[in-house]
Amino acid sequence: MSEPIYDLAHLGHVELLTPKPEESLEFFTGVMGLSVSGQEGDSVYLRGWDDYEYHTMKLTASKQSGMKHFAFRTRSQEALERRVASLETTGFSIGWSDGDLGHGPAYQFKNPEGHLMELYYETVWYQPDEGDKPALKNQASRYPAKGCNLRRLDHVNLLAASPKAIREFMQKHLGARLTEQIIFDDGSEKGVWLTTNNKSYDVAITEDHTGRSARFHHMTYAVDSREEVLRAADICLEGGVFIETGPHKHAIQQTFFLYIYEPGGNRFEIACPGARLILAPDWKPIIWGQEERKKGQAWGLQTVPSFHTHGTPPIEEN
Repeated sequence: MSEPIYDLAHLGHVELLTPKPEESLEFFTGVMGLSVSGQEGDSVYLRGWDDYEYHTMKLTASKQSGMKHFAFRTRSQEALERRVASLETTGFSIGWSDGDLGHGPAYQFKNPEGHLMELYYETVWYQPDEGDKPALKNQASRYPAKGCNLRRLDHVNLLAASPKAIREFMQKHLGARLTEQIIFDDGSEKGVWLTTNNKSYDVAITEDHTGRSARFHHMTYAVDSREEVLRAADICLEGGVFIETGPHKHAIQQTFFLYIYEPGGNRFEIACPGARLILAPDWKPIIWGQEERKKGQAWGLQTVPSFHTHGTPPIEEN
């Protein structure tokens, strides 16, 4: 067995596309409690209160909803160069960009299903001003006490015609480790959960029931407690935000969740604890079967049909 690759540090940011930029921005700042760290062109850069980087979400105006790209920060410049060398053997490489507001040069590529990804190392650490400076200097900024008080970016969920193809690509070329998966009786992989660190997952990939490629399921920010997820449900109810499902607990990964739609049409999750910690270096993937998944979520809530059918961009806009 080959030595594990630990060149990727963590999920860095997600670029979310919205056809309603003003409404989406108000949602993420006023209702969710994210803060604005910058703006450039048609994009606004956002972060949770304990995200150490300049931004973890790039919200970009677009004709349709969806995800433009997501990015990982590597553990070093040398780690970045090692992953680039591997990616350049795949046929999926695009090449280097000069970077973006908040981070340095980035290497762009697509996974086998066509989702745009990038890797970078050089980054800008968020510097709080006097009004945002925390009393405890070991957190990134002051607790905002605003909206749902999202603490940090947790994970992204992709839709794919073949979750297996992305899984194998990320394992071979990015060093991702498989922690849990869904395998049906016919042997087909319906969902996979991958990590690049001690979190139980950074990326989830689930089967797109439409058979399409490169669509987006959701992105997730974590809060500190289940009580905050329950409070988020009340805040969304008061704000007229569409609640798709939850609050409840997933069986897979045991995440306590609330799924909602932001004004641009993208699914968004508020979670606690988000990903769990996996300390075992020899963790063996947990496999969930077809009959087990029919039982629904951890406490019996059945998965709502839209969870399997709604993705962005919408099919009618493709």
